[in-house]
Amino acid sequence: MDIDEEIRQIEEEIKNTKYNKATQHHIGKLKAKLARLRDEKLKQKGGGGGAGFGIKKTGDATVGMIGFPSVGKSTLLNLLTNAESKIGSYDFTTTSVIPGVMEYEGCKIQLLDLPGIISGAAEGRGEGRKIISIARVVDLILIMVDAGNLSQLNFIKEELHNAGIRLNQKPPDVTIKKKDRGGISIEISKNAKIDEEMAKNIAQEYLINADIVIRGDVDEEKFIDALSGNRVYVPSITAINKIDIYKNVHDIPKDERTVLVSAKTGFGVNELRKKIFEALSLVRIYMKPEGGNADMEHPLVLKKGAKIEDVCRKIHRDFVKNFRYALVWGPSASFPGQRVGINHVVKDKDVVTIVTR
Repeated sequence: MDIDEEIRQIEEEIKNTKYNKATQHHIGKLKAKLARLRDEKLKQKGGGGGAGFGIKKTGDATVGMIGFPSVGKSTLLNLLTNAESKIGSYDFTTTSVIPGVMEYEGCKIQLLDLPGIISGAAEGRGEGRKIISIARVVDLILIMVDAGNLSQLNFIKEELHNAGIRLNQKPPDVTIKKKDRGGISIEISKNAKIDEEMAKNIAQEYLINADIVIRGDVDEEKFIDALSGNRVYVPSITAINKIDIYKNVHDIPKDERTVLVSAKTGFGVNELRKKIFEALSLVRIYMKPEGGNADMEHPLVLKKGAKIEDVCRKIHRDFVKNFRYALVWGPSASFPGQRVGINHVVKDKDVVTIVTR
């Protein structure tokens, strides 16, 4: 039996097995086996390079734009950045990755206009492998869909999910320590959504000997993700385009990660710029030399949660080696000019002075 047939049979069995207390452990094991086979199939398909896909990441963060052919990504890219992406009203205008740089409040954010995604992208159809390989390494995914065809959104999310990309999720709190012998032992917190028997059945699809600790609200799907070891967790936002030709705009479901835009008229583009910046969770740090004035025009840009140590490394690694203390003004300081150590967590718009030996 080849891998495709095995996958098909397991999918069919899961579909035809009624989920209840008596069958849940069996279904959990089937899901684990299915996930393992899909991962194996993706490995067999391999990755892909190709002309136009060897894009070097630049700037303070990178955003991948994903959508169907002719959804308007190229037009939007040109509005958001200084790129000159080919624009056409027919499918597959973009056949390579087109980069551009969006400048926003002192940050330089690279946007990548990826070729249109199609059915089977996760399995390599069209430019699928190349699109997915880039989507796995960007800092944010911008999904773009047509206001007249909102079903595109669920389709794209499913393709990304099948490729091991988890949108707007945190990695499950699961610790796995492999060992030479002793079988599988599992420790589970009270608020977990999986019991020990199911966890053990699932783990046996991946491991022979291991000590596993499950914390938090981990369910069978998240546990499978943790065991697979190849999932990536990427934030995403959605741009619903062409609202200029869609009459019932107010009927479009919208949440805090969704922006209504018209790439043709420019409506919503400024709001989208703001959403991109917020979703990237960047912090801007303004450096102040000892005895001098802060440079408020050229911030150091770091990820949320960064420490003084990261500020030092951003300047030069020698700053870590020779670090004495830092002075901080701004949101993270208890008072202006607070003296802090190398593990102090900085916040957006902090002003920092690094004092070295």
